[in-house]
Amino acid sequence: MAAIANLRLEQGTTFSSDITVTSDDGSIFNLTGHTASAKMAKGYASTHTRTNFTTAINIVTGVVTISLNADQTNGLEEGRYVYDVEILKTSDSTVTRVIEGIITVYPSVTL
Repeated sequence: MAAIANLRLEQGTTFSSDITVTSDDGSIFNLTGHTASAKMAKGYASTHTRTNFTTAINIVTGVVTISLNADQTNGLEEGRYVYDVEILKTSDSTVTRVIEGIITVYPSVTL
């Protein structure tokens, strides 16, 4: 079962969040041979407002980093979004959702 974390994102700023992936026993999950993907959307059924995060994996620390640049966050409407992060084991195409939740986008005065 995926962890749940709600995040805050400010329009027009660089956004980054680190997710430490752990095994059921709490140890660092071995991310060797995995890729990551992450998206956010206005709703689960929404197809027009999906935003892809840039993802990076650190196999030593078990951390998946998701990020958006300032231009990407500037283009988001304020409000609530849903997001999730999944890892793909490339050897057998197993997909695991590691985290999900709500992202609240806050407006900026300086755009």
